[in-house]
Amino acid sequence: MKAGLHDRNGREGADFYARLPVFDHFSQLTDPGLYMPAPDDWILGLSDIVRSTTAIGAGRYKEVNTAAASVIAAMSNRLGTSEFPFVFGGDGASFALPASQSEVAREVLAAVAAWVQDSFDFELRVALVPVADIRASGHDVRIARFAASPDVSYAMFSGGGLAYAEKRMKEGAFAIPPAPPGTLPDLSGLTCRFDEIRPERGVILSLIILPDPVASAEAFNALVGQVLALAEGHEAGRPFPDEGPPVPSPFKGFAIEAKTFGKNGPGFGKLAAMAFMRLFAFMVFRFGLKVGKFDPARYRHQLVDNTDFRKFDDGLRMTLDCTPALADRLEAMLQKAERKGIARSGLHRQDAALMTCFVPSPTRADHIHFVDGAMGGYAMAAKALKPAI
Repeated sequence: MKAGLHDRNGREGADFYARLPVFDHFSQLTDPGLYMPAPDDWILGLSDIVRSTTAIGAGRYKEVNTAAASVIAAMSNRLGTSEFPFVFGGDGASFALPASQSEVAREVLAAVAAWVQDSFDFELRVALVPVADIRASGHDVRIARFAASPDVSYAMFSGGGLAYAEKRMKEGAFAIPPAPPGTLPDLSGLTCRFDEIRPERGVILSLIILPDPVASAEAFNALVGQVLALAEGHEAGRPFPDEGPPVPSPFKGFAIEAKTFGKNGPGFGKLAAMAFMRLFAFMVFRFGLKVGKFDPARYRHQLVDNTDFRKFDDGLRMTLDCTPALADRLEAMLQKAERKGIARSGLHRQDAALMTCFVPSPTRADHIHFVDGAMGGYAMAAKALKPAI
């Protein structure tokens, strides 16, 4: 990113994210000292699929996840890096950037909205919100960096500003109109090849916990700590096996991935090449073949470490493989916390998880993988949330 921007204290702000301390124990996420205020002259980019639960009800959850992840893929490709703050929410995605990148962000969001409409007939609501406006409304945007692995870190957001910006976007504020039909963002590396991942412990649980507006930070953080302690026990774990998800079918998600070339997909030549590469990749993974610098065993290990299955964006979100008994205990705990006015929560149980990937290069270690529940996930958990008073 370019230097020369200044935050509200007069310090250079363009390299704000690069300067953030990185923590590698997820249980530290409630430590307020890890979150630094985003510079005043930064912006938040936001997106949300309108009527996503209707699409999910029609069995189109893979398309919903792909559309949401496309925002991050397109922005990463335009910037030439994934080292910027972003968060995947299942049926939407958000990011933060310096104001010097606002026009780039606007172009990318508009292009993605057009592509999502063309490809899936979804309305993708997109907006750009200045951090200064959020602070003027009494909220804050504070960001931390969690290292999921030595190669990939994900942003965590606190301060209520991201949630406020999403609310304003859904009210129609700060809206960006879609680009003209046929506009195609650069979606190189966006893939959706893995099969649905069945739980080993009984159920895939999508979980959202948001602080009640009147709750103390201490009470909410204590609740999050209790939930994480249960989630990190023997009855729960990542929503995929330790060795990674099953070997993907060669043509799983082929039609969706073909749409990254445009509304009508790639030409016959590119379509044939894409089919060949998918079949070749299937053979490489199926038989563990090393090809040049690519080692499928190493890639699968990196995939497990790099996957974003838990996050904090003004609230805790997790996708877990857990026992039905633990899901019951978590639900009872959170219902009790709601009665006490500590938090609002939404849970959704399903029998599989879904992975959407952004792989700029299969030989690099910084590939990114997003996990959601395969039958609605975060979107359905959000629907179960009680409205804030």
